[in-house]
Amino acid sequence: MQISTFKAIILGLFLALPITGFAYDKDEVDSDGENEEFDPKEMILHHVKDAHGFHLFDWQGSPVSIPLPIILWTENGLTTFMSSAFHHDDSGHEIVEANGGKFVKLHEKIYQLDAGATSVEFDAEHHPINAKKPLNFSITRNVFMMWVSVAVLLFIFIASARRYRKSDGNVPTGIAGFVEPLVVFVRDEIAKPMIGEHKYKRYMPYLLTIFFFIWINNIFGLIPILNGANLSGNIAFTCTLAVFTFIITTFSGNKNYWKHIFWMPGVPVPMKIFLMPIEIIGMFVKPISLMIRLFANITAGHVIILALMSLIFVFKSIYIAPVSVAFSLFITVIEVIVTAIQAYIFTILSALYFGMATEEEHH
Repeated sequence: MQISTFKAIILGLFLALPITGFAYDKDEVDSDGENEEFDPKEMILHHVKDAHGFHLFDWQGSPVSIPLPIILWTENGLTTFMSSAFHHDDSGHEIVEANGGKFVKLHEKIYQLDAGATSVEFDAEHHPINAKKPLNFSITRNVFMMWVSVAVLLFIFIASARRYRKSDGNVPTGIAGFVEPLVVFVRDEIAKPMIGEHKYKRYMPYLLTIFFFIWINNIFGLIPILNGANLSGNIAFTCTLAVFTFIITTFSGNKNYWKHIFWMPGVPVPMKIFLMPIEIIGMFVKPISLMIRLFANITAGHVIILALMSLIFVFKSIYIAPVSVAFSLFITVIEVIVTAIQAYIFTILSALYFGMATEEEHH
């Protein structure tokens, strides 16, 4: 009996979610040798933020992870070493000596100790007082997964192009048959209605790029073994995409677009003066809303799943596990749908802004 692809994905998520998607060491102890009280907030924040390595799982009390390179620019010049040098310590106790400097990792941030310091010291708010942040160009897991997504997209579209060349005018098959309906969807359902029949072509490369780029990274964020490599849940990533949309919109604006912003036609002069600052603010609110919408929706799904799994440890009962896993699976299925929806929303709103900027004046 064959199992459909969708059922196989759901089954894989169900099996992998409780095993690899949630890392908590039940034997973790504090400095007094007592078992630490489980803190759901700390665990959730630890999973959703970026990190300098991939923590896969714990094996016989020892964490198993994939280290990533740490690249720093300090007073002594370029300093590089692997994140495994910290031995999974994130509290600032593990000191790594490299290129004449001493470095500690504190809440996934790298600090360099001041000259002569042998350990990091903290103030009342637990901020380091004898260490400073060097320029950090490290390959974090979000950066790594961004490169992976670029490689995957290049593979998909290069393979699709080759399929088209071999099809000889026939209907493309294989991976090209999967990509073509999506490209046609972006063209016919997003670009043409939002921008117009005569101007949409110049924006198609950007719209296709952000649609597939956001979608593939959203999918990667759902893979439990990647343990939080959630690029779309990083505000810097969504901000960068929103800035690109803002720049393209601004430079695409025609005379009619700028006239509606600075001197609204068809209204009395006092109203023109009143509307001008509102329209100017609206120019910046649009990309900000793009940035926050994508970041908040993707992050919220991950937080809900982690919060549901935390109930097992909050109630300290294995009997709550079936309920937590069942609801987590339900949210995960919704997240699979949201990955495409958020890519669609970001793309269609970008196309809408381009259309508003290039719209001709109607008499």
